[in-house]
Amino acid sequence: MKKSILITLCAAVLALVPSCKNSSNGQGSEGEDASATTVEAEDNTSTAMQTPANLPEEPVFDINTNFGTIKVRLFADTPLHRDNFVKLALGGFYDGLLFHRVIPNFMIQGGDPLTRDPENKDMFGTGGPGYQIEAEIKPTHRHEKGALAAARKGDIANPMKESSGSQFYIVQSESGCAHLDGEYTIFGQTIDGFKVIDDIAALPTNYRGLPEVPAKIISIKLDPDLN
Repeated sequence: MKKSILITLCAAVLALVPSCKNSSNGQGSEGEDASATTVEAEDNTSTAMQTPANLPEEPVFDINTNFGTIKVRLFADTPLHRDNFVKLALGGFYDGLLFHRVIPNFMIQGGDPLTRDPENKDMFGTGGPGYQIEAEIKPTHRHEKGALAAARKGDIANPMKESSGSQFYIVQSESGCAHLDGEYTIFGQTIDGFKVIDDIAALPTNYRGLPEVPAKIISIKLDPDLN
């Protein structure tokens, strides 16, 4: 059965929870589901530089997790997604969030602010910053291993393929995600930390893909050496 990274509407409530069930046109439940406050500058980077306008066109960020660091380069040709990710990361939005949906030979997904509170467990995958982002799907960007992409709602509720405002996924298996090409906005690529992706993808999970051992995003910071 094909897997998807989609969001669905459940009981008239917007659900950003992804589902493994997928039709040939990419519909299912969101990989949102496959969809702040300023912090002081650190790592010798000035506050003035920590804005989208003053960063390199393709900045590198460190996704620091309790399993290690995944370094990702953001793409210049997806500026809406790049600048949104920069804004959220620099504002601390992602700090403390979980990878709430993990499927081996497919992808790992995070970015839902509801995952800060375990009491929200049944709602994991439905949260976000309250907005969506216009699709920036480029034929040159494919679901190769380590690709960083935005989750979104399914095609029926979201025919324009708009992205979640915060939820993202990272490809663990190129063959497992090949059917998603052209359906989701890919806005970055892993340049280091592939073993971390594999380690998280291999975690035992419940029936919804939530790891039994929490996989946590400690922080997402500008890489001090590559910007």
